[in-house]
Amino acid sequence: MFTGIITGMGRIVAIHRLGSSSDHGNRLTIEAPPGYLDDVGLGDSIALNGACMTATTLDPANNCFTIDISAESLDKTCGLAEPGVINLEKALRAHDRLGGHIVSGHVDGIGRVTHFAQVGESWELRIRAPQSLGKYLAYKGSITVNGVSLTVNRVQDLAGHAEEAPGCEISINLIPHTVQNTALGQLGQGSPVNLEIDLIARYVERMLQDSPLKQATL
Repeated sequence: MFTGIITGMGRIVAIHRLGSSSDHGNRLTIEAPPGYLDDVGLGDSIALNGACMTATTLDPANNCFTIDISAESLDKTCGLAEPGVINLEKALRAHDRLGGHIVSGHVDGIGRVTHFAQVGESWELRIRAPQSLGKYLAYKGSITVNGVSLTVNRVQDLAGHAEEAPGCEISINLIPHTVQNTALGQLGQGSPVNLEIDLIARYVERMLQDSPLKQATL
């Protein structure tokens, strides 16, 4: 479990294929900030761009660790198949502050940046999310973008056209601290991003469904 508060910016520095076919995943070597691994143990969970992964080897002296990512995870996420800067978050401990919102580290879908520009001292980030996630997105609700807990400022459902399927565009305000201390500052128009919806929204939808069990008890 995570909070969406990024605890460090890392970098994928090496990728090793675990097999010769598309059914095999990769082993990633990640470089972390100095001292980041001091309280990390083998097998601990670390979120990479919002995707929960397991530390399989640790090299604190060189500030590096590895994770094994399956073909399924590679297919359902973005930003973890090539070298580059990524957001890191260690798993939540029972006595930690819940500074963001409850984040599971399971990516629900991939969105795409439609606009990213500075407005005053802050930045406006707009993302087109898959239509299937639209019902979970609400004004002033929470969304996790590449592992970062953010607040939705505007929601607009979008009709599809010949080149693109229907979707939902959200607008988010990023303060300078977020831009400077996460990998979100490197996004641009067209960049893919990992999205995780608010966990509570999942349960609300389930409770509101007219399930066969509910109908049978009426």
